[in-house]
Amino acid sequence: MKWWQHNRNHYYHQHHYNHNSNSSGNSNSASGGGGGGGRVVAAGFVFCLVCFVINGLIAVLYGWLILTPPVSLNERKGLPWLGCQEDNEGSWAIGVFFGQSPFSLKPIETTEMWRNESAAWPVANPVITCASASDSGFPSNFVADPFLYVQGDVFYLFYETKNSFTMQGDIGVAKSIDKGATWQQLGIALDEEWHLSYPYVFNYLGQVYLMPESSQKGELHLYRVTNFPLKWELDRVIMKKPLIDSFIIDHNGEYWLFGSEHSSFGTTNGRLEIWYSSSPLGPWKPHKKNPIYNTYRSFGARNGGRPFRYNGNLYRIGQDCGETYGRRVRIFKVEVLSRVDYKEVEVPFPFEESSKGRNAWNGARYHHLDVQQLKSGEWVGVMDGDRVPSGDSVHRFLLGCASVAAVSGLILFLGVLLGAVNCIIPLNWCADYSGKRSDTLIAWERANVFSSKLRRVFSRLNRVPSFLRSWIKPNTFAGRSVLTLIFALGVALSCTGVTFIYGGSGAEEPYSWKGQFSQFTLLTMTYDARLWNLKMFVNHYSRCASVKEILVVWNKGIPPKVSDLNSAVPVRIRVEDLNSLNNRFKVDPLIKTRAVLELDDDIMMPCDDVERGFMLWRQHPDRIVGFYPRYVDGSRLEYSGEKYARKNKGYNMILTGAAFMDSQVAFERYWSEQAKPGREVVDKYFNCEDVLMNFLYANASSSKTVEYVRPAWAIDTSKLSSAAISRDTNVHYKIRSECLRKFSDMYGSMRGRRWEFDSRKDRWDV
Repeated sequence: MKWWQHNRNHYYHQHHYNHNSNSSGNSNSASGGGGGGGRVVAAGFVFCLVCFVINGLIAVLYGWLILTPPVSLNERKGLPWLGCQEDNEGSWAIGVFFGQSPFSLKPIETTEMWRNESAAWPVANPVITCASASDSGFPSNFVADPFLYVQGDVFYLFYETKNSFTMQGDIGVAKSIDKGATWQQLGIALDEEWHLSYPYVFNYLGQVYLMPESSQKGELHLYRVTNFPLKWELDRVIMKKPLIDSFIIDHNGEYWLFGSEHSSFGTTNGRLEIWYSSSPLGPWKPHKKNPIYNTYRSFGARNGGRPFRYNGNLYRIGQDCGETYGRRVRIFKVEVLSRVDYKEVEVPFPFEESSKGRNAWNGARYHHLDVQQLKSGEWVGVMDGDRVPSGDSVHRFLLGCASVAAVSGLILFLGVLLGAVNCIIPLNWCADYSGKRSDTLIAWERANVFSSKLRRVFSRLNRVPSFLRSWIKPNTFAGRSVLTLIFALGVALSCTGVTFIYGGSGAEEPYSWKGQFSQFTLLTMTYDARLWNLKMFVNHYSRCASVKEILVVWNKGIPPKVSDLNSAVPVRIRVEDLNSLNNRFKVDPLIKTRAVLELDDDIMMPCDDVERGFMLWRQHPDRIVGFYPRYVDGSRLEYSGEKYARKNKGYNMILTGAAFMDSQVAFERYWSEQAKPGREVVDKYFNCEDVLMNFLYANASSSKTVEYVRPAWAIDTSKLSSAAISRDTNVHYKIRSECLRKFSDMYGSMRGRRWEFDSRKDRWDV
């Protein structure tokens, strides 16, 4: 007898028995189903519900312990309701770039521009974010489409800001008097009842005009300023067409209007049309070749900013929307522009895209550029960027729902194998169901062929459980292994679903301080026996948002090639002549930032923890800010681990194996004549360089010199290797205790210096 025939007979016998028992025991049962079938369904439902709850609890615990919740810049300031909410259109921000030509633009951080002369950190992109507008009282989810208007040495920036309440675009304006290093948010320049974006601002006969996109209104509007830069009035309707991303350019004695018509379904991002006129105020006549383009969205037909002239040539900026909306900008050289013809060719745009992925503010896309030449001859550009592709939040939600659906299927499968689920489809839906059913329903099914076939399919599906149990026996080792695997897979999918739905975009964003971002140099010291550590170290930390460069201090052996390291930022290897721990703090004029993160190559922690430490250091650049606290009792002078500091509810040292410091101040202090005896102790014991740095800081100030940041997690990979000076803890602590005694004699006691945990408002020091 075939397996399905055996299972079918068993299935018939079982359910005939259930039906007969139910009929005799409960004559009032519903005609559509039997009590036995109901109990089968109820038992299976309860089992599935319990399993689903268990998986859910595990997923919630995972989210609580592991996931870093998505935090907007305003939530970090205690204002979760004021803008910067997750938006399906993205999280666009705006950066400033400089170059000697429009084809050599570099981000503002490469110019080492400082907020002021006393600042300890240079400015880095992005310079305007949703938080910039929100903190000024204009709640915004993102800022995009920047256009510059330069008056002398003053920059005015007009941009789209998506209102967090109305969920439509308004036109914001900001002002900078220091070449884009800092920006004052002036307010909303234009707010209509419809969506506005792409605020193309230009001058004509001494009058300033603004031509934003207003395709939602179905018209292209031109506004004239009445009180620059915040008061505007409608001058005229240029065209009764829903044009998007339009600009006007003066060329060969005529004015040309470029735009894409939004009403052409499915071709907007691949469409370009041109009109011409003797005045930017119109009237406008269509180009003979319209539409100029009606092609693939990756072609760059849709405008992506202000056109510019360079070396006598006219260039148009277009958007490549192939992979996602606004993936990148493309530059086209206009060769022919007349009433009867138009030709352009693409030219290379050597813009260096970040390799940091979502941790970079423009890691996923950049779709708008306005570049202009200043009186000095230098070129300045403003560009928007986004760390996530278009529709990312919806995509993640759908993947999360798919994970939850897969968990449900696994739970059902588990119930089938354990015998808790005996039928997949309710019995009264099956062709071989013999319970009571209405005559009307039976007559309808006989007349409906599809219904009969569907009921036969349901019957076959209900034979699957008995077949699976005969194939995978839960009471065998193989069966238990399968059950364990199914349960583990269900837990993994539950955690995956929680990550997709509640875990945010996956970006570990930098933290702004006083509305600005900056960068630091990551410095690590290593040698040939720890090369595998270094490769993992560089691969991970080079993706952190604020890392500008990685400096590897190579103490011993043959150094690797830079090309051997998978890095998203430049790596410099400084080979030392002498194997000394003092090399860690050697004065290095090639370091381009004041902030340096000294980090041992065997410590792995999340980029978010690194970013939190950097933000705290910018608040206190005169202190050592790090992740491993220690407490030195001035009378005891015995080195102990973090547990001793916790026991004494305070700390007065931060290990510089994971700490931020001012490279100029700290390194010069370490290599001063006063520190020479201490450096000799470090060389003698090949240890204690971090202890010495703490004593030098304490000796230089009577106020607080250290700050602690508790990492979410940290892994010490030295435990996996024998190449570590601290692998023998007892010997290591004994040497460091001797260092404490010597440094106390040289530089004074630590007595009276203790700072409590959980003393700051940010609660990062608990």
